[in-house]
Amino acid sequence: MEALDWNMRERSSALVDWQTASSVGARLAGAGPPLSDLERARLDDDFADAVPQAESLVAEFTGLRPEGYRARPWVMTRSEWIDANLRGFQRVLEPLASRLLERSGSGRTAGIRRKGLGLQVGLLMGYVGRKVLGQYDLFLPPDDDGLLYFVGPNVVGVERRFRFPRRDFRLWLSLHEVCHRVQFGSVPWLRGYLTGQVDTYLSAMEVDPKRILDALKRAVEEVRKGGRSAQDLIFLLMTPEQRAVLERVQGMMSLLEGHANFVMDRVGTGRVAEGARMRRSLQERRRSTGIERTFQRVIGFESKIRQYDVGERFVTAVVDGAGIEAFNRVWESEANLPTMAEVMKPADWLARVAPS
Repeated sequence: MEALDWNMRERSSALVDWQTASSVGARLAGAGPPLSDLERARLDDDFADAVPQAESLVAEFTGLRPEGYRARPWVMTRSEWIDANLRGFQRVLEPLASRLLERSGSGRTAGIRRKGLGLQVGLLMGYVGRKVLGQYDLFLPPDDDGLLYFVGPNVVGVERRFRFPRRDFRLWLSLHEVCHRVQFGSVPWLRGYLTGQVDTYLSAMEVDPKRILDALKRAVEEVRKGGRSAQDLIFLLMTPEQRAVLERVQGMMSLLEGHANFVMDRVGTGRVAEGARMRRSLQERRRSTGIERTFQRVIGFESKIRQYDVGERFVTAVVDGAGIEAFNRVWESEANLPTMAEVMKPADWLARVAPS
């Protein structure tokens, strides 16, 4: 696994002070529940058994056959998870940095900007680092293909809180993350499509302060006129091109997350003890109130939760109504991906892509 490029913070083309992001994120996340040597060893052993089992079960159920390396787990600390994701951000963001900064110039405030963005990224990663249980990292380099992340302290903390059976819970988590690995490992165009959408979105970013201020004024005025909430400000600040990309990505992410949840539940039935209680308990864990709920809205955490629910309803409706073969037409081409409107109305997607 490659290391974070700390020297990037010294480059005029860098957007973010990555060292600040790492240190702030680690401090905010904390170490989490203390683990004994035995608990750490059990985490490694259990996920080493659960992930290959989950990959075979998911492939058999979905009919998808991933290529490349077999899925394998990395049980990590919170700070290791943060740095692993910062590496992914570096690979995605920094190649675009020079293009963005060419439009506005680096200026005398470049260092302040990098430090400020590092602080913001660190706060975001520190918060999520306390919550996340497992992850399939889309932006891993080819040599790490198939690697799945599991945040050990968070997994054990949830097991202790809800008294889940240890090995069953770890298999249940593995089914969801392995499903993402199977999706991207089986559909050759999927990764390129999603990373292309991210590239398009970031390339359309506006970095000129005057233009940003003008857009903010227009957005605030639209909120004042009514019909828009304060949470819509981020959407209103996007360019039309960014809004179109966001719509496509939302539809795709709802599909991917919903499919993983659907597979996890269907495959887990009869194999995972207390699966239904695990699902209810994790839904309860995601609920928040007050300041934390406001923060979740701002960082898009609530949107991700909705993606799970809306996407799963779409997949359930299609599979139960037309069968897994009809649903699998979604993987044939980009044109078969559902729009967000079709995710909300599965019958419309079926009529377009897989009419009976």
